[in-house]
Amino acid sequence: MPARTMSVEDTLSTNLPKIFDQAQNTTANHQKNVVALFKIHSDAAEFTESVHNGKSIKLTGERLFEDTFIDLLCRVVVVKKGVSQADRTIKFVGAYTRYMNEKEGEEEDDDDDDTTASRFVARLLKFLLKGFVAKDKIVRYRCVHILAEMVAHLGEIDEEVYKMLRSALIDRVHDKETLIRVQAVVALSKLCGSEDPSDVEEDEQTAIDVLLDTLSCDPAAEVRRAALLNIPIAPRTLGAILDRTRDTDTVMRRLVYSAVLEKNCMTPDGSAMGVVHPRVLSIAQRELIIRNGLGDREPAVRAAAGSLLGSWVDVARGDAKDEDGKKVEDDVLALLNLFDLNESSIAEDALLSVFTTRVDIFDHLEFKDEFWEDLTPERIFLARVFVEHCIAAEDQAKQETSIPVVTHLAFRIQTAYNTYQENIEVAEQEHAIRGEPDEEQLAREEDARLDKEFIIGEMLKLAVNLDYADEIGRRKMFQLVRDMISQEALPEPLVARCLDVLRQLSPNERDLIRVVVEVVHELRDSGEVEEELEKEAADDGETTSFGETPSAANPAPKGPKPPKVLSPEDQARADAVDLRCLSLCIGMLERVNGTFEENSTLEGILGELIVPAVKRKELALREKGLVCLGLCCLIARRMALNSFQLFLGQIQTAPEVLKIRVLHIVFDILMVHEGDFLGKGSGERIVEFLLHNLNNEDSEKVQALLCIGLAKLVLAGMIADERVLKSLVVAYLSPDTVDNQELRQCLSYFFPVYCYSSSINQLRMQQISVPLFEQLANATRELDDDQEMVTPAQIIGMFVDWTDPQKAMHSEVQGQTIDDSIHVNLAEDIIKVLFKDDMENKKVLCQVLGRLHLPENVDDDKIRTLKLLIHNISTRRPLRDTTARNAFTKFDAAVTKKYADKLADFSEEEYRQLEQLNDLFAFLDDIIPLDDGEEIELPKTRGRKRYVPTLPPPLAVLVADA
Repeated sequence: MPARTMSVEDTLSTNLPKIFDQAQNTTANHQKNVVALFKIHSDAAEFTESVHNGKSIKLTGERLFEDTFIDLLCRVVVVKKGVSQADRTIKFVGAYTRYMNEKEGEEEDDDDDDTTASRFVARLLKFLLKGFVAKDKIVRYRCVHILAEMVAHLGEIDEEVYKMLRSALIDRVHDKETLIRVQAVVALSKLCGSEDPSDVEEDEQTAIDVLLDTLSCDPAAEVRRAALLNIPIAPRTLGAILDRTRDTDTVMRRLVYSAVLEKNCMTPDGSAMGVVHPRVLSIAQRELIIRNGLGDREPAVRAAAGSLLGSWVDVARGDAKDEDGKKVEDDVLALLNLFDLNESSIAEDALLSVFTTRVDIFDHLEFKDEFWEDLTPERIFLARVFVEHCIAAEDQAKQETSIPVVTHLAFRIQTAYNTYQENIEVAEQEHAIRGEPDEEQLAREEDARLDKEFIIGEMLKLAVNLDYADEIGRRKMFQLVRDMISQEALPEPLVARCLDVLRQLSPNERDLIRVVVEVVHELRDSGEVEEELEKEAADDGETTSFGETPSAANPAPKGPKPPKVLSPEDQARADAVDLRCLSLCIGMLERVNGTFEENSTLEGILGELIVPAVKRKELALREKGLVCLGLCCLIARRMALNSFQLFLGQIQTAPEVLKIRVLHIVFDILMVHEGDFLGKGSGERIVEFLLHNLNNEDSEKVQALLCIGLAKLVLAGMIADERVLKSLVVAYLSPDTVDNQELRQCLSYFFPVYCYSSSINQLRMQQISVPLFEQLANATRELDDDQEMVTPAQIIGMFVDWTDPQKAMHSEVQGQTIDDSIHVNLAEDIIKVLFKDDMENKKVLCQVLGRLHLPENVDDDKIRTLKLLIHNISTRRPLRDTTARNAFTKFDAAVTKKYADKLADFSEEEYRQLEQLNDLFAFLDDIIPLDDGEEIELPKTRGRKRYVPTLPPPLAVLVADA
């Protein structure tokens, strides 16, 4: 028996190294060597020894095989990453594990769980689990790597071994080494499929939860990528996967589209919908995918999102794609059916992307006469976007073959609008006869009404791009649109669309204004002559169908009439007419670029409609009246001067909705008439008023709007008051705005753009940095338990980053250059504040000194001043904290080394004679006079302290009438 044992051992020690040697050189021979290794393993397993007088057997051969195999594996686990021979060997181990378990499954007929394969796997797992906790990171990495290759093919393992394996992998997911976490995530993702959540302890995370946390929170992009590519895609994990479309890593965002969403649209064999098929996703998820993908700043991500949309077109219908034009049209319409066309521009962005990335689809689309016979929201939307894409791409030939003639489209719009009105009248009659329908019926009627509105709106958008060389068609379209805006029943969303067409048809702004003013007078005067008109219509037998040319001329505007008392019903109707007229005026004024004085027609509606609406108590009328007045002020300087006080007064007392509209108006007026309001005197009062509202406003939306408006004014250079910049920084970092994402997102963009655009702006930021740091650092110590705020280290870090002259853009404006010495100025400010005994953040300030940029060329006096301050800190206010002292000393050494030539023969006594430095030496002497005896041991109460005032809340000062 010993001789045979030696024979088996010799065979294993000879043949296994040969197989491993071949496997490490190329993967091409892995299959052959896997089969050979399995034969050796099977032969060795047949060699056993009887023990305990034949009552049991000893698996001698298996044990020898396992020992030899593990011995060879020990030589792999110490090899660092990047050695291809080790990587191929590990792949070979994984392939052998899979093959061995597959063969055991074919050959085993009984239910015995204790097999050669299971014993081998258990032994190998115990060996690898020991390596999981090794001190050597290379060993940990290789052991986890081997397990990641094996884990999907382990077969049946003992429950205790499974728990140990799961626990060990979860521990490695939190390993400090990135490479180890990557392999642990790969292994755990393969293991989580066999996990039963009911077996997990209540206070313990499931494997899926661990992977989701890793996907969202791991600081290393490589680890997040591994989690993304390996985590099972299911409803539970889909939300976290889609969140990665906003990941900070570009490759990660691209992989979401290319490797996850596009790859899993269909099942691998293409026979059924995949787990992320567009039909399986919700509308919100589809819109999130497109919005984030097509709106990404990186071209690679946008390209991946475009490719995904192209694949969505192919699979949206669910059947085979045909290159026939009709089939292509059906594919695109099926894609559009997946979106809510009314709510956002996502569907339009998606369609434009498809036209750009899939030229074959664009080329096969045709809009023949039968296309326009049965219009649906998807069909008219497709036609309108197609035409706009042709115009943008300057494809005139395609545009001419796709767009209908003017007269044809005008009749289509007229028919659709008449049908819309008839449907509403029929529904109202049925409700009156049969009573109020149930909610389901009302919902169906509402959906049908919105679809009709959408179709009419899209046709009106299409009408803007028509060729109006045909005079007959132009007149027909003009009369149609004019009649539509004269109808009180015209839905509010269609008013703007009609005005766009009118602007296109009008030869100039004056003509557009004239038409709208006429319509306003018609609408407002119609109530007074309603009975006469109805009587005439009855006598003449006129039809109520829309689209007929009116037989009577427009009634001319009449002079003011004595007010008469209206019944509640008549007053409500009059208010509804005024609201419609105000909407028309708003749409008209938004499309006017000329001055108010050039369009005297506006004077009438200003006095008769707009001003009375502003004085009304009803919120809806007052809001639209103020918006109209604000738009008038944008084109009338004198009116803006006279009305500005009115708008400021509304800000003080108006409810939130109206306050937001009024603030928009105020900031628009300030941007347009900058010189009249933001000059000396009046500008200061306006700034104080706006800051007062910012500091005392409770509404998050109003706060955000105030910050956005002030930021625009500061960025445009219209306001240079440092109080505004201070207030914006405080608003950005205040714990009170931690949940105001709109405000913070705006300011997180504003500060870098403002500072990096000009050295002058960086200088302004530098001058307020240290005083603001003190104020904000004090605020961090006074936080309530439920408040959150960034740390002092993060605060000063932001100031250092914003004032970094290396990030300033090179301006082409004559006379503007980059000031490289801004960080030197900031260093002086920081060191001056270190003289304060009560300063509690000296360590933070000292540590940040090392991050300051020290330019090659700098004024000699600045460097000598900086060195003088450094020296006096060491002699008069030595730093007690070791970390702070070391950081300060390091900065001192860096300054001394870099500017050794400038500091040569430097004498403080000679420097004192310079008149321009009197303030500096007065500051130093105020800290501790030079003629005092013991410099360091003087009581803290001696010597004056400089007081840096915090930013007081500005007073509410209203602007006086101009």
